[in-house]
Amino acid sequence: MTLTDRLDQYLQTAGLEAVWFARPNAFAWLTGGGDNVVDREGDIGVAAAGYDGNEVRVVTDNIEAPRLRDEELDSGVAVETFDWHAQALAEAVSEASPAPAAADFDVPGFESVDATRLRQPLTDSQVEQYRELGRDTADAVETVARKVEPSHTELDVTAVLRQELEGRGIATPVVLVGSAERAQSYRHYTSTDTELGDYALISVTAQRNGLHVSTTRAVAFDPPEWLAERTRKATRVETSALAATQAVGREGGTAGDVFAAIQDAYAEVGWEGEWQNHHQGGAAGFAGREWIATPGHESEVALPQGYAWNPTIDGAKSEDTYLVSDDDIELLSATGDWPTETVSAVGYDLELPRHSVLEL
Repeated sequence: MTLTDRLDQYLQTAGLEAVWFARPNAFAWLTGGGDNVVDREGDIGVAAAGYDGNEVRVVTDNIEAPRLRDEELDSGVAVETFDWHAQALAEAVSEASPAPAAADFDVPGFESVDATRLRQPLTDSQVEQYRELGRDTADAVETVARKVEPSHTELDVTAVLRQELEGRGIATPVVLVGSAERAQSYRHYTSTDTELGDYALISVTAQRNGLHVSTTRAVAFDPPEWLAERTRKATRVETSALAATQAVGREGGTAGDVFAAIQDAYAEVGWEGEWQNHHQGGAAGFAGREWIATPGHESEVALPQGYAWNPTIDGAKSEDTYLVSDDDIELLSATGDWPTETVSAVGYDLELPRHSVLEL
């Protein structure tokens, strides 16, 4: 089913004439990767993309229209402009749209729409963009990771990593660099001026064309004796999650079914209940996580779709982004130049080579 087929079905089911998206990830999804962000602190972009059953068109002010036409949108996308001082975006969309309509931001008289379900599964063209983003993100992270030193601070590495990613046209909504000290204390090791010390975990969620890739790499200088073992156990939990994702997606189950397999995997590797200390990830695509799995979570497991599972075990972590389809589990965030170890899933007949600790 194409993107417009999906939208036609939504409009028909909801009894609407049009639907509009101004949140950056949904705007990018509808426009094939267009960027409507100027201020990264805002939830709503500077333009809205709408679909009325016939065409995609964009509404924005006279400041942004030239750039969007020239740099962000396909030539076939019509851009309707209003004077920046005369109207707000919501008012302009209300005037431009047939009714009844829905929007993913507050437009008076419009219904509310959450694009999360509409964005799943991924289309063929989105998959190709995703593969390129995965390779570029992994290359940037590994390039930086290979050059870190024990005396570097978390903030030192963060600055270089953001520069490496942004230089490839990749935005950096999440960059976490955890020193040996802080990676053992916190699951979200937001960067500080602490020196890396014996080892480090480097985690990112990166975005380009609206798509998001998450990945983590571990580097060690004088690693604690338990690091390799805990990392391997985390990779087994992750592999189990991926195997369950494919099986549940084929069978029409839910995110809660996958989460049950994650709980079982933790117990099998000797860390029962460890899942309570950090979220385990979930579906990825036009958000860092389209949904995060929890016990009993009822979201559909769509295929083909991106999935980023991120199990942690007390100072160790395994995380990458995969494209999971009916017949394949494809690693997206990889270069092929990082050490790996093949591990087996718990409860499923699946083995995968997973990224291990790089000793420098």
